[in-house]
Amino acid sequence: MLRFVLVFCGMLALILNASAQNLPKGMTEAEKSMLPFYVFPEAKGITTPPSWTPRAMAEWEEIETLLITWTSYTSVLAQIVDAAQEECVVLIACSDSNQVKSYLNGAGVPLTNVKYLEVDYNSVWIRDYGAHTIYRDTVGASSLVDWTYNRPRPKDDNMPVEHAAWAGLPLYQMTNSPWDFIATGGNLMVDGFGTAISSELIIDENPSHTVAEIDTIMKRFLGINQYVLFPTLPYDGIHHIDMHMKLLDEETILVGEYPAGISDGPQIEANLQWLLANFMSCYGTPYKVVRIPMPPDGNDYPDDYGSYCTYTNGVFVNKTYIYPSYYTQYDTTAYRIMSESLSGYTLVPIDCYPSPIDASGAIHCITNCIGSSDPLLISHQPLSSPQTTAGNYPIDAFITHQSGIGSAYIYYKTTMSGSYQNVAMTNSGGDNWTGSIPAQNNGDTVYYYIQAQAVSGKTQVRPMPAPAGYWNFVVSNSAGLSENNSSWGMKDVYPNPASYITCIPVDGGNGFSGSLSLLDATGRTVQVLHNGVFPTGESNYFFNALAIESGMYFLHLESEQGIQVQKVLVRNF
Repeated sequence: MLRFVLVFCGMLALILNASAQNLPKGMTEAEKSMLPFYVFPEAKGITTPPSWTPRAMAEWEEIETLLITWTSYTSVLAQIVDAAQEECVVLIACSDSNQVKSYLNGAGVPLTNVKYLEVDYNSVWIRDYGAHTIYRDTVGASSLVDWTYNRPRPKDDNMPVEHAAWAGLPLYQMTNSPWDFIATGGNLMVDGFGTAISSELIIDENPSHTVAEIDTIMKRFLGINQYVLFPTLPYDGIHHIDMHMKLLDEETILVGEYPAGISDGPQIEANLQWLLANFMSCYGTPYKVVRIPMPPDGNDYPDDYGSYCTYTNGVFVNKTYIYPSYYTQYDTTAYRIMSESLSGYTLVPIDCYPSPIDASGAIHCITNCIGSSDPLLISHQPLSSPQTTAGNYPIDAFITHQSGIGSAYIYYKTTMSGSYQNVAMTNSGGDNWTGSIPAQNNGDTVYYYIQAQAVSGKTQVRPMPAPAGYWNFVVSNSAGLSENNSSWGMKDVYPNPASYITCIPVDGGNGFSGSLSLLDATGRTVQVLHNGVFPTGESNYFFNALAIESGMYFLHLESEQGIQVQKVLVRNF
């Protein structure tokens, strides 16, 4: 009883004074001690799922408001406000708006698009405790969806209530059984079309629910039809997906990459290959992957106790993308990769070293958003390059607005200095629109974007920064001959040692039939991983090391070309 009283008193003191603390993204030792006794705040919103079909907004869609909490890392927050206020309203939750205005004025930040919400708070990590925007039936009325924050920080947990009241939006809360759901926004990545990705931290945080029940909650509140859960990473103590991955659009994933064999690199790669082998983008095609370095903390990576430096922890603010920076030698590479991947976006790097990255968070973690109340949604899978057809180039797009679409156009040109020409798109049924770019000369590069106008008069473009941003492809009317590839066999398994999902790349050469098996140290077959045709080129196969005992195992690949054997050490802690 005495221990309970002491813990409760400590918890009460922390809660009363938390607004004055620079709380880390993860829990403090005091918070870990109090969590078993902590009672989460009562719901103040709608605690049952929407009666209509929700669609969770993707982060690259149009937003009306960027959200921050003014407490820790004010220099970084001021730079975010400076960049974001040119794109949308910035709403600052704070204890004293005059103090914030004074700081921003001193930093030379314009205040013309900044608003203030004087409320109580515990920490700066608004991505985790903030809400997510959903739309009714694709682009209808918007609402906010909130989950129970997985920290004993009641003021933070109440912030979505304050945001919803300020914006005049309904708030759905996943707080009451059977819909209770504990989560953090940094561990949620959404494509806008029914797919979401998180780490398996979600399972650990919700022990009262089965995975099937979690899937149902996500579907009913967020419209998620495909919920992909990755194994957590060995050296990422936060286990939030935004620390090493980010969706840049419906089919492109920005993935953090460590040097070979370093830190979480092998497990990130195995998780990624598992995703690519088992899931498709909303277009029914494989995801595209853009790799970006995970820089060290000085000379130390997370496996040597360095901070979890990452470039994937950025935020879209309409035509601007704000992301963390660290050291010039790595930042220049990151900027080049971002420029190539985010055509036309205004890129704003903000120095996050040593803080806030030493507290396990960066730009994405200290920002959140409220989506447009009047979204005009355009989704298009860009044409691949090269285009080898001798005729026109068909452009298809999904375009929708609650008032209907009045017109849509493709804008295109073949030189950077040239002027865009346009061709009209026609409705091909439902929300689908189609048009064609006229045939161009062999060797030309075609730059294009899509513009649509709703019946209400609202216009939108995609890519969002168009005409400065665009998609492009090269015209090639003569396809080259493919090289003969006679090599075959296993490449290095990773991660090795293995403790979770483990990837075995196999080069199929020109294609062959055979079998790939996992054997124990005695030669007994533990699992047949594949039996049949190994297709031309490289394919990936997987086993879950968590399901077998620790020890030495052998991967055994057998075909008419011969037999290959590779060792893999399973180490389950």
